[in-house]
Amino acid sequence: MASSNYGIKQVGIVGGGQMGGGVAEVMAKAGLQTVIKEVNAELAEKSQAGIEKSLNRALERGKLDQESHAAVLSNLSYTTDLADLASSDLVVEAVVESYELKAQIFSELDEVVTSSEAVLATNTSSIPIIDIAMNTKRPEQVIGLHFFNPAPVMKLVEVIPSVRTSESVTQNITSFTTEVIEKTVVAAKDRAGFVVNMLLVPYMLAAMKMYEAGHATAEDIDAGMKLGAAHPMGPLELSDMIGLDTMLLVGETLFAEYGDAFYLPPPLLKRMVAAGQLGRKSGQGFYSY
Repeated sequence: MASSNYGIKQVGIVGGGQMGGGVAEVMAKAGLQTVIKEVNAELAEKSQAGIEKSLNRALERGKLDQESHAAVLSNLSYTTDLADLASSDLVVEAVVESYELKAQIFSELDEVVTSSEAVLATNTSSIPIIDIAMNTKRPEQVIGLHFFNPAPVMKLVEVIPSVRTSESVTQNITSFTTEVIEKTVVAAKDRAGFVVNMLLVPYMLAAMKMYEAGHATAEDIDAGMKLGAAHPMGPLELSDMIGLDTMLLVGETLFAEYGDAFYLPPPLLKRMVAAGQLGRKSGQGFYSY
């Protein structure tokens, strides 16, 4: 680990769900004091339970020893008050893929976070960074830091500066990501979808359109891509894991940016989301859980 941590000692995470909790675990494992902010006590407790379950699993599998396990737990704290993130050197927003919600959060962070040197990062998977950054008075300190699920396991992070992000922030966050939290960085331009989702999402939407048109069953579509293309998961089971509501929002964002029907979510996806069939998290998506 870099001894300086590139000026980052305390990290705030806004949103302690599947992605935010995973990012918090990554930060805490790197020895950083990490504060997770949730909207209410029930969700904060749920976030804590999820992170501790993940850490206990790592302990059982021998990926963490007892001392490291205790140290990581001691680095984590939970809150429902955004003001508790005031002294953060880095804040990572990891809420649902809604521009309106992210805009509100960044406006509030701009008022709350005291250090002018603090970096405000968004884990958006598709929304242009500049759109989020302009909700603050410090767009030069705002950057995209896109982790992949599950964050403790997946090695990749996309680093996305906007046209207003300072070069020093981009360099610092890139070095922090590679050396402190030990992830592989892909540098992406600030276009909706960045690198991975600009390629991945239309592939997943195409699988949904094939299924909707009756070309093949969900099982056969997924088996075809796993066994025929060596993908670890098929596109429909991956969609269920990500969340069909998230897939819909990302698809709509990409379509709004590029205007290409390639990115247009199919009617089936819209109907499933309207019915509350969101994938694994709701118990029903393209598969039952």
